[in-house]
Amino acid sequence: MPCLRLFTLPALAATALLFGGCATTNPNAVSRQALVAEIKAEPPGNYFIGRRYYKVDYKFWGWVRKPGEPWSSAQMVMLNENQKFAPDRELGKIGSDNNYEYKLFGAFSGQRVYEPASNGFYPEFVLKGTELRSVSPGNIYKAAGATDPTRRIIPHPY
Repeated sequence: MPCLRLFTLPALAATALLFGGCATTNPNAVSRQALVAEIKAEPPGNYFIGRRYYKVDYKFWGWVRKPGEPWSSAQMVMLNENQKFAPDRELGKIGSDNNYEYKLFGAFSGQRVYEPASNGFYPEFVLKGTELRSVSPGNIYKAAGATDPTRRIIPHPY
């Protein structure tokens, strides 16, 4: 038995040295790079990219940015649904599309709308149409639990 221990210890040390130099890849960094590349590849056009950000206590819709621009440039918006209902409202299932990504058609009205739970004013986006892009897009938040509908946090995307 002592011989086995003497043999095992050097074998473990050699294995550690062999694999110790291997670089590990951070999966968040890889997915972040893929997200940045995907954004850069978006064709310009008369549309916006929206990420639904549902919170039980708040009435804003989510983050909206121009195609090709990073999520850090996105604005939290209140939707004007006079011309077109938001996808979750259309289905009668408010918040069922939390963290889904859409191609949005419409425009900013130039108005700001008060949202009482957050005590904030947000730009109004007049919605005219939507196209679902992804039901599981890449993460755009640093804060843990950012997409949890019950957490009262509103982190800005990075």
